[in-house]
Amino acid sequence: MVSSTTSNKHDRITIQRARAGLQSLYVGDSLAMPVHWYYNPMDILKAFPGGIQQLEDAPGYHPSSIMSLHSTAKGGRGSQAGGAGKEIVGKVILKGKRSFWGLPNQHYHQGMRAGENTLNAHCARVVTRSITAAGGCCDKTRFLTDYIDFMTADPPRHPDTYAESFHREFFANLERGKAPAQCGAVTHDTPSVGGLVMLGPIAIAGFLQNNSLKIVQGLCREHLFLTHPDAFLAGISDAFVHLVQSLLFRKNDELLQQLIAETARQSVGLDLRRLASQVRSDNEVAGGRYSTACYITDSWPVILYLAYAYADDLKAALLANTNLGGDNVHRGAVLGLILGLGTGRTVDAFFNQLADRRAIDAEITSLIGHIQETSAIQ
Repeated sequence: MVSSTTSNKHDRITIQRARAGLQSLYVGDSLAMPVHWYYNPMDILKAFPGGIQQLEDAPGYHPSSIMSLHSTAKGGRGSQAGGAGKEIVGKVILKGKRSFWGLPNQHYHQGMRAGENTLNAHCARVVTRSITAAGGCCDKTRFLTDYIDFMTADPPRHPDTYAESFHREFFANLERGKAPAQCGAVTHDTPSVGGLVMLGPIAIAGFLQNNSLKIVQGLCREHLFLTHPDAFLAGISDAFVHLVQSLLFRKNDELLQQLIAETARQSVGLDLRRLASQVRSDNEVAGGRYSTACYITDSWPVILYLAYAYADDLKAALLANTNLGGDNVHRGAVLGLILGLGTGRTVDAFFNQLADRRAIDAEITSLIGHIQETSAIQ
């Protein structure tokens, strides 16, 4: 449970940063959705001449898709034939979407329209609503109830076709009779950037309630281990939460790039100043020095590099991330949160075109407003 330690209300700049960070999470996710997991940037240019420059529909054809290799009965890869075990995709989650999984070159977000958000971003919304409904508290029991209800709804309450490995393994374990708090499991991609997407609302809510860094890091670790039990990823979660705190309460004389560079140095020993001075293009970093895949060992340095290189231009940062391909959706959500907090702005032209913009804005307003009210009372 989050508990407030002081009664002072936060100033307008802090609240604007919190709002912009949360809004930009959804922008970064939706912008990258059409070319999510395109591993050859040239394929992006073929599908979208000049690259993605605006919110777009998901194409029907995906040149890099291996969705047909992913198990529909558990996390990871494997048979989609059903077998003795109960199928999770179509039967438990993603109801009505099973038919897309066995076909070659299917887009992971089949049929999604410009401005729609992917599943993990919708789960960040579940977190946001859960915190508000629990009176401003980060309550894991409440979240798990809300998460299970959301994921198993029929018809689905989200437009996505694909669920990452951690979702499928969670519900496979739930079907085996495990307690919800014990359903998180290790798969081949547990230490992945998708694990950070749901943490933004928790961190922001925790800090707005004046909790210490240690407490908020602990809340985020506890949530992370519900779905992504990995020690290295937990260490990156700590660094991410520390950066959220630094950006949320940044003084005017603290340069954004300096805070990002310090995070890179402390979390992964990366000298961003040196790296940025040595490379001629973003592709030398993402796809060159680091993979564009989901694994946190590569995706976290890419996020920090893009945040550093485009610190003064959120739109350019999110477009660059999108057109690098790979796991750009989840990188984009985290990058959007970081630079939204850092600049105190979102890309209004994109945010206003999100399919669920009104609902998302209302959820953010409810979260921040409720915390402001309870903090003032306490």
